[in-house]
Amino acid sequence: MTLDMVNYQDKAREAVKYFWGNRAAAIEKQIELGKVDQGERGGVTSGNNMDGFLQLIIDIVEANGLSGSDIHIKKGVLTLPGYFRPTKLWDVLVMHEGELVAAIELKSQCGPSFGNNFNNRTEEAIGTAHDFWTAYREGAFGDQPKPFTGWLMMIEDAPKSRAPVSAPKTLHFPVFKEFHGASYLERYNILCKKLAQEQLYTVATIISASREAVDTGDYSELSEMTGIKTFVANLAGHVSSVAARLS
Repeated sequence: MTLDMVNYQDKAREAVKYFWGNRAAAIEKQIELGKVDQGERGGVTSGNNMDGFLQLIIDIVEANGLSGSDIHIKKGVLTLPGYFRPTKLWDVLVMHEGELVAAIELKSQCGPSFGNNFNNRTEEAIGTAHDFWTAYREGAFGDQPKPFTGWLMMIEDAPKSRAPVSAPKTLHFPVFKEFHGASYLERYNILCKKLAQEQLYTVATIISASREAVDTGDYSELSEMTGIKTFVANLAGHVSSVAARLS
């Protein structure tokens, strides 16, 4: 069966334009109301910045054989049981006839501070995946084939995210060579590659876009392995295989 890639490049550009446009609109509204969050929080707390990527995911699922699936994007129906904690709230869940087809996290990061946020995102991504797969092993989702898990990150393309960063020195053992002089964009790319290589997520993707992309939707990818096409193709393939199995 031929996979439907749903014209993903154009949809990704629209998602990027929506991301920056929604952030700017949220900050402008706060200024008008006299309730401006500190730093970048005004754009973050608007809460809908990644909706364009949500729509891309919905389109992939519906175009590849599971148009009748329950695609959950509302907060009240995004909770799954955990193993080390009672529950975990995801960003997108795809259910079909009681089977968990996909669980996806959508993340973003903008300047000016990238360092602490990178560490927090890394710990969150690893912890979420380990908790999820342990819960799966222990039958939390019933007796079913492995679901698709995705982690998609959009980061601001800016001088501070592209600048080389010195790896902190450690007293006892050396830091892995790939982190020496790696920018925060490169660190995220390394993270995504390792998340996939260690099978913590089916696919982990990172794209970057500058604030000027609000008009063009232009975005960049750091590698084929962590690019948006890999994410789309793997999700489309998984959905298609589930549709064939359950038809």
